[in-house]
Amino acid sequence: MPLYGEFSLYGVYIPTLLAVMAAAYLVKSVVRFALGKTHFYAWVWHPALFNLAVYVLALAGVLALLPEVARG
Repeated sequence: MPLYGEFSLYGVYIPTLLAVMAAAYLVKSVVRFALGKTHFYAWVWHPALFNLAVYVLALAGVLALLPEVARG
């Protein structure tokens, strides 16, 4: 899967990975909010490590969806 180096946003070049990481952060934030409302973190031994794992999974998911979005 090729990941293009950057894209132009009003003349400012933004690395593609930065945009993908921001999208994964938004996904992780929604998941964290939902899990916090359901008191799921009472069952988690180390919430910071769990949040890191959720972020890594969200990043992998966004990267997996990227070719589908680019294809249109």
